[in-house]
Amino acid sequence: MSNYIIETRGLTKKYGEQTSVSKLSLHVRKGRIYGLLGRNGAGKTTTMRMLLGLTEPTSGDVKIFGKPLRGNEKKILPRIGSLIESPGFYPNLTGTENLRIFADLRGLKGPKYIKNAMELVNLPYKDKKLFSQYSLGMKQRLAIALAVMHNPELLILDEPINGLDPIGIAEVRDFIRNLCDATGKTILISSHILSEISLLADDIGIIDHGVLLEEESLEELEKKNGKYFRFTVSNAAAASGLLQDRMGIRNMEIDSSTKLTVRDSRLDAGTAVRLFVDEGLTVSDAHLYEDTLEDYFKKVTGGEGIA
Repeated sequence: MSNYIIETRGLTKKYGEQTSVSKLSLHVRKGRIYGLLGRNGAGKTTTMRMLLGLTEPTSGDVKIFGKPLRGNEKKILPRIGSLIESPGFYPNLTGTENLRIFADLRGLKGPKYIKNAMELVNLPYKDKKLFSQYSLGMKQRLAIALAVMHNPELLILDEPINGLDPIGIAEVRDFIRNLCDATGKTILISSHILSEISLLADDIGIIDHGVLLEEESLEELEKKNGKYFRFTVSNAAAASGLLQDRMGIRNMEIDSSTKLTVRDSRLDAGTAVRLFVDEGLTVSDAHLYEDTLEDYFKKVTGGEGIA
């Protein structure tokens, strides 16, 4: 039996001549947080809407819980909680009162569903504070409470930390991580905030212009983000030639007339600096760096960084 809770094959969505999502093959493993990372407009929301049956794919297949989504929506969708757009909460009602309305609409009988959901997101049950008085973080946690009220096995959350202040981001991030760890729920979360995904996700998919460019565990991505040396010398091209001819170093980038980046793990920086000086070059800086996820994103997308 497959360990994937979500699996897509060739998932594509076109609007006229415009392709929003192209041949997407996604693999979300059970009991883990999958971060779908991409710039605004990269195709994240469209992907999530197709996974929830809200948008019909142009082509391709979606499997959730090992079953095709198409034709099995009535069996599959009740096992999913989602946050794609902000729910229409009433500002003049409390959080509990708002959830009670949705519970009635969903046929969830008894207060336990509301109480459990609010406790799960660390909001007080039967608090008298109105929704209009909530902080941004509290509003987002209430929205997630609505998504988890029926105790789903899978959560699909589109940009749940978008628009939050740093305190709100930390609140929601910690809650989502704890929710996965404590209850074993599988969570698919999209974001354009790379630093938060790197703190939160177990697995990462990088999507750009509707194409999934990379799909790895965070652990594997960190292994790919290697260490490198950066030298500031009087003549970067000459320094590069010396390293190649005298030390057999190949993996280098001349960033400017004075900047040289070396990604060859065999390099002994001290020996390189002595070689430069002996050959009449001035060395003003030699520093060891380590790639960040931001660097990797730039390399994979071939473009600028991400917010």
